[in-house]
Amino acid sequence: MFELTPYLEQQRRWINSELDRHLPDDHTRPESLHTAMRYCMFSGGKRIRPILGLAAQALFKEPTDETLLPLLAVEAFHTYTLVHDDLPSMDDDDLRRGQPTAHIAFGEALAILAGDALLTLAFEWMAQCAAPPPWLPGQYGLELAEAGGHRGIIAGQVEDLRATADSAGADDLVEFIHLHKTAALIRAAVRIGAMAGGADHDAVEALTLYGCKLGLAFQVTDDLLDETGSTQEMGKPAGSDRRHHKCTYVAVHGVDATRRRAATLIDEAVAALAPLPRTAVLEALARHVLDRTH
Repeated sequence: MFELTPYLEQQRRWINSELDRHLPDDHTRPESLHTAMRYCMFSGGKRIRPILGLAAQALFKEPTDETLLPLLAVEAFHTYTLVHDDLPSMDDDDLRRGQPTAHIAFGEALAILAGDALLTLAFEWMAQCAAPPPWLPGQYGLELAEAGGHRGIIAGQVEDLRATADSAGADDLVEFIHLHKTAALIRAAVRIGAMAGGADHDAVEALTLYGCKLGLAFQVTDDLLDETGSTQEMGKPAGSDRRHHKCTYVAVHGVDATRRRAATLIDEAVAALAPLPRTAVLEALARHVLDRTH
């Protein structure tokens, strides 16, 4: 029987070891920048995006240090989005993963620059990776740019900044925000991992649907945890969405409907895997989203 907990721990150790190897050390000038970058990257992240990418890749080929690199780029990109999301001009959060956010620890200017550096480093790493046929050599970078740019995360962030639960069309707004701000990068991680394994177009399409449904479920669950969880469990202030009048699934639909929506999305994610072989790990990762407490 597949056991998820040791699998997650093993994958996190590998990912963290490779991140440590590829990131500039904190003795490299300017030391303050590289210390901040490392602080952000090693502040307790779950590494769910590269883990999902590795699981997708393993359906087709055993992952290696080389094929992990584009997924490290996804994690660096994700970390940049968190650094900027926490800024006073955005969500103005003081705590992330139980630690002071970057702008609290290093000041706003250096936090912005550390986020910028991680964003740029993500594409530097992507440029070192060529996707195998049938994909274009630069496909990984294209996937990340589309997920993270003006049609992806940034679009979701813009709508998130202006939207409240009382906004006109809040139903559509919350779906747009979740799809673009969260699901887009999870979907990209799954797609990039599958491509790195040599998956064909049909397999990648099935995994695209899986990643999209799972990404939506991840954010819907996040909304639920913010409302029902504790600051100690989550490592960030509980109830901050409500205090900031955020347009979340809970604010628009209520707690019970949010729980049902998350469960439905996970069932749909698992169903999307039906055309593929040996999907036990991806199924377990999807079910894990419903059980998490942070």
